[in-house]
Amino acid sequence: MRLEQQPVYVLHLRAYRETSLLLECLSRDRGRLGVVARGVRGARARVSRAQLEPFQALRCDLLLRGELATLLAAEGDGPVRRLAGTAGLAGLYLNELTVRFTRRQDPHPALFAAYARTLGRLAAGEAPDWTLRRFERDLLQATGYALRLDSTAEGAPLEPEGWYVYQVERGPVRCPPEHAYALRGVDLAALAADREPAPAARLPLRAMMREVIRHHLGGEPRTWQWLARLPRR
Repeated sequence: MRLEQQPVYVLHLRAYRETSLLLECLSRDRGRLGVVARGVRGARARVSRAQLEPFQALRCDLLLRGELATLLAAEGDGPVRRLAGTAGLAGLYLNELTVRFTRRQDPHPALFAAYARTLGRLAAGEAPDWTLRRFERDLLQATGYALRLDSTAEGAPLEPEGWYVYQVERGPVRCPPEHAYALRGVDLAALAADREPAPAARLPLRAMMREVIRHHLGGEPRTWQWLARLPRR
């Protein structure tokens, strides 16, 4: 199958044979793809190695055969984006989550859109902690693990000033305010509505998301140790 002008982001790359690269990509219409980019490290490459860096929006022509695709052509799809420092670390986290929560050739157009939005927010200098919470929420929604943020585990409406702890298999459950991971109903509602919560909710929301992600992955993403360097704003 030939895919022409397919919107793509490179998630990961490594050397393959003498002059080629093996890419892990997120495509809009075909989901995650393994892509062989032949000859891109050679002197006569039709596609330059620099074009295939992570975080760049690309339009690619691909030949899909079996599990792997072959890169036929690639061109930039917008301005060159460089993520450095904390934004770069956050971008690596996006890439790891995207790889680990998806299967190859399983389309997730909503995840592709969320990934693109999040890269734009990081490039614009938005606070990385809230930006990552938004992406985690959207990734869970797109891959079938949506958070329950509109009612308690028993189905009752959340009380704005009530205190809750999030149980992965159930949802929000009432708890005392001194609980280490306690969140107010208004904070959970803010996450659902894409409204930035109060600063005091940032760490509990981070802890909640980590518990959910750890549960679904059966372990911790490797990039969590890097994310400890991100500023808390």
